[in-house]
Amino acid sequence: MSETQAETPAAPPAKSKKLLWIVLLLLVVGGGAGGAWYLKGGAHDAPAAPKPQPALYYKLDPAFVVNFEAEQLVRFLQVTVEVMSRDPQAIEFIKQHDPVVRNDLLMLLSNQQYAVIATPEGKEALRARALDTLRAVAAREGGKPDAIEAVYFTSFVMQ
Repeated sequence: MSETQAETPAAPPAKSKKLLWIVLLLLVVGGGAGGAWYLKGGAHDAPAAPKPQPALYYKLDPAFVVNFEAEQLVRFLQVTVEVMSRDPQAIEFIKQHDPVVRNDLLMLLSNQQYAVIATPEGKEALRARALDTLRAVAAREGGKPDAIEAVYFTSFVMQ
């Protein structure tokens, strides 16, 4: 062993100390950047919900005309009905099953009481029952009941 080797203790190389500081610095900077991204909402970004399709309307033509008794008088009800869906297949389904749809709606309309459907609440309840009727037809005939979103009375005349 030489004298110079015995007298100087082994010092860590300067390169490894420098490398350690660079790694620590990168960890601190990376952690800060990751924290900022998380707090800014980057981790909570969910894919945007798809925009709903535009509403499609189908008018059941001709208007429904039914008669019913009210206080010993014969009364008439004429209703124009439109169906709303965002699914073109649902509209095609209603067109294809028009005879069943019209039959079931005529049965519903002809069993109403004048005093009930003369009120706004009665009309709204009838509209909800008409929607249920159309959805029942869709379920029975192999359609998609939930694709039929609404039923609207675009004309409602009682005499």
